[in-house]
Amino acid sequence: MRQIVLDTETTGLETSQDHRIIEIGCVEMVDRKLTGRHYHQYINPQRKVDEGAMEVHGITDQFLEDKPLFEAIVTDFFEFLDDAELIIHNASFDIGFINHEAKKLRGGHQPIESRCRVIDTLALARQKHPGQKNNLDALCKRYGVDNSQRQLHGALLDAEILADVYLLMTGGQVNLNINDQSDSESGAMNKTSVIRRLPDNRPPLRVIKASDEEITLHEEKLAAIVTKAGQCIWQGAGE
Repeated sequence: MRQIVLDTETTGLETSQDHRIIEIGCVEMVDRKLTGRHYHQYINPQRKVDEGAMEVHGITDQFLEDKPLFEAIVTDFFEFLDDAELIIHNASFDIGFINHEAKKLRGGHQPIESRCRVIDTLALARQKHPGQKNNLDALCKRYGVDNSQRQLHGALLDAEILADVYLLMTGGQVNLNINDQSDSESGAMNKTSVIRRLPDNRPPLRVIKASDEEITLHEEKLAAIVTKAGQCIWQGAGE
């Protein structure tokens, strides 16, 4: 099974305002193992980057001036995606932008959903952790994924982080967040309980037996229960 974990950065939030893709980052997994193959490309959007978007990803207009246009990279990009299952956080955003770019090309291209099956890890996280924060940073904290290098968003770095999160999220329970931070302000708590598996080579547990004095006190207590209640379900249970 070939899977591609994908992320994009854009000039803004809305394709309806003709915002464009400026960075694509993808990492490949086969049979749930990272292969080391990746696709990474900056793109000249032929428009200005919104100030708010630049604060998120740090990519400037000047940096993008000499980068290729989407039409120059689309063939290699789609070939990398072909026959793969896409894993994307908030997939409707990235898929919407990819399809928006494809519609602008001469000759036209089919929607990306016709080429690949898409898994939205945001929808998956909301099913597994309803009422909790499920952005990528929150999932990293929940599943113990190191995102310390993530001061700014970057497509390739975010794809690598999302790959780790996805494997942990779909491979069994790692952290049990009983009182994790809620999406609502009223539920804002961040206590975390962590499930840790004991190693197979651990030494045998020490068995401490009750002393004669403790056994006598126990029997006296059971006898008092029988006197008061008429019976005691624990009496004779250890014999």
